[in-house]
Amino acid sequence: MLENLFKLKENGTNVKTEMMAGLTTFMTMAYILAVNPTILSASGMDAGAIFTATAVSACIGTLLMAALANYPFALAPGMGLNAFFAYTVVGQMGYSWQVALAAVFVEGILFFILSLTKVREAIFNCIPFSLKYGVTGGIGLFIAFIGLQNSHIVVDGATLVSIYPFKASLASGEFYSTGISALLALIGVIITAVMMIKNVRGAILWGIISTWVLGMLCEVTGLYVPDPSKGAFSVMPDFSNGLYIPSLMPSFMQMDFSAILTFNFITIMLSFMFVDLFDTLGTLIGVASKANMLDEQGRLPRIRGALLADSIATSAGAVLGTSTVTTFVESSSGVMAGGRTGLTAVTVAGLFLLSLLFAPIFLAIPAFATAPALIIVGFLMLGTVLNIDFNDLGEAIPAFIAIIAMPFMYSISEGISLGIISYVIINVFSGMAGKKNISSIMYILAALFILKYIFV
Repeated sequence: MLENLFKLKENGTNVKTEMMAGLTTFMTMAYILAVNPTILSASGMDAGAIFTATAVSACIGTLLMAALANYPFALAPGMGLNAFFAYTVVGQMGYSWQVALAAVFVEGILFFILSLTKVREAIFNCIPFSLKYGVTGGIGLFIAFIGLQNSHIVVDGATLVSIYPFKASLASGEFYSTGISALLALIGVIITAVMMIKNVRGAILWGIISTWVLGMLCEVTGLYVPDPSKGAFSVMPDFSNGLYIPSLMPSFMQMDFSAILTFNFITIMLSFMFVDLFDTLGTLIGVASKANMLDEQGRLPRIRGALLADSIATSAGAVLGTSTVTTFVESSSGVMAGGRTGLTAVTVAGLFLLSLLFAPIFLAIPAFATAPALIIVGFLMLGTVLNIDFNDLGEAIPAFIAIIAMPFMYSISEGISLGIISYVIINVFSGMAGKKNISSIMYILAALFILKYIFV
């Protein structure tokens, strides 16, 4: 039955590989179950309800991805979008979280319509191969940087960022909270790399588990001392409250459409839509190209189903009570582990549903344990830049701009924006636009992005 549903042999995979890949993807993105409630609760929402909404919306969105597209991509409330929701829309602009949820809901509806009219698909297909490979490499650097930050290997410094000050932390006593987590993450990278070199199946997953176990041993022996004020939490599962599912009711169906006709509401909705659109397209491009899922024209088959899943999940998430649901770049970790079909996505969805019952276990996975996976996957994704023709500067320079913009500007969408703008401008002024037959959609996108930087 699974063969008929997911076409496993046709995609060169099997049930065991798909389930291992799904588990790997889930482990690398399970942090959203802890982070999303923390961020959104700053808007006044109930943290327990957010946790449940996060898990349920991720389950729904990922199942839709499997059903509508048969791809191994997982969805959940997106990072960055949740911060925009809580700190900008509610915190700075003064809107209630109910109004913000309404904006997310409307955004999802508009995305659904755009997906049906092939607008999003056309945008995906018009992007040149060089930019697609550049986006893949840029996402690799971006998620590796996230891993370095989450584990405190990279911290703020006089040069904007610097390596964790291990020697100084020993003198101040901080080493036993943040310093040891950075050290464990580095050890985790080595463990994962060695297992990959030895072709150990599921090496990324085993790297996460090994690092987590080392963290628990360090906490038991006193080498790791949790300090929440420094972002260092206990890695031991907390069963003091038993197993229970927090109520969804404080945030369920709480959308407020009273401001829907105001200019600010439209601005908020368009901001959500813009970031979601290009974060999703960037993730699909990056993960799909690394998994060799793109066809000879650089197109992703069944992309409409993937985009529909994303848009429906966004509106469903708003109904449940969470910010924009989007395709997660961490899906690349499962792809690297061999995931190729919707069975990987179904596995992820099942684990999100299961997480409702075993929240203390899943929430105990520390950021420093998932950091090695993000760093290694970043390395693997960066390899796609070898497919860029660096002898053609009109292709290579825009791809390079897209690559460096993502980690340095901490945004996938900014990398895509600047990559498209530079591609059009460089090739037009160098007289190469006619020879490359640049799509009219590329010109429109470049113009819109320029206007965005002028007026937004």
